[in-house]
Amino acid sequence: MTHHGSRSAPTSQARNDGRTLLSLSQRQRTDALLAQQQGYGWRGDLPVLLLERCWLRLNPVSVQGLGQVLPPDASGAAPELVRFRELHRSGLEACLAEQLCWQEFGRHAFQQALRRFWSAQEAGNHGWTLDRYLAFLAEYRRWMEADGRKPIPLVVLARAGAPEPHRIEWCWPSPTPMRHTGS
Repeated sequence: MTHHGSRSAPTSQARNDGRTLLSLSQRQRTDALLAQQQGYGWRGDLPVLLLERCWLRLNPVSVQGLGQVLPPDASGAAPELVRFRELHRSGLEACLAEQLCWQEFGRHAFQQALRRFWSAQEAGNHGWTLDRYLAFLAEYRRWMEADGRKPIPLVVLARAGAPEPHRIEWCWPSPTPMRHTGS
């Protein structure tokens, strides 16, 4: 879908610069990527930077490959569990909502969806759920379609075994320096 006219940048995120988390050589590589993507709109080969803090490793991946490299946890979006939550929110007691889901999807399918969900919770997804992944993609797209400077997202990966979520920072191109001319 092509958008015409000027678009303003999203305002949901503060313009903190994720480059402050990077080493000098990582900042230089990021600056080169930032320079390359200025003037372009949304496309699948845009970079996403993954920072593994434990190893001080910065890995660029394409936006289209992100879901394979860092798969989002979609266990909570299983149709059986979505329906259960809808029924429960509508005022049904949990037991009755569960029985209705057994009738609609089958007891085995419902229990399997529930097991997958709790296994994912125990394994830890660092907050990288399908909803968060889709919201991230939408925000990146808004930044790329907006007028002005274009950032690159930096996903700061949570340490293994830590209860913290993956954090998303934005790396911004340096402002164009103003040149002064002598008279």
